[in-house]
Amino acid sequence: MKLFNEIVEWFNTNHDLAYSFIRIFLGIALFVRGLILLSDPASISELAGENKLYWWYSSITIIHLIGGLLLTLGLLTRIAAFLQIPILVGAVFFIHMWQGLMTEGQSLELAALVLVLLIVYFLFGSGSLSLDHYFAQRKSKLQSVKNSKVSA
Repeated sequence: MKLFNEIVEWFNTNHDLAYSFIRIFLGIALFVRGLILLSDPASISELAGENKLYWWYSSITIIHLIGGLLLTLGLLTRIAAFLQIPILVGAVFFIHMWQGLMTEGQSLELAALVLVLLIVYFLFGSGSLSLDHYFAQRKSKLQSVKNSKVSA
């Protein structure tokens, strides 16, 4: 019972890691979506119903790949999320909205969830388990060392 309480206490004091784990999963999912689109380039045009805009839609693949990788690493998280948001707005409101809820692929629900998560990471940043956090901590330490040398 003591071990269980210690485990529960650890999770209670490290809940900020959950935020980072969700970001990592989201990044991996978007990266994998980019790989899927890359492996079947016609699928994005088919999904959007427009073949003549193929090159425009192929940029979605690139943004998913690069943005997903950046989100996974927690590097330039706000920028990576910001670049993904217009794609998900298009997916939710222009593609999946017309399919409705409770479809076989659950595309609307999933796309809406991803959109909300991207907005959260754009607004709040990457969390503690990220390169953004690491570099911010490192910069802060260097700045405090620099300030202590100046005042000495």
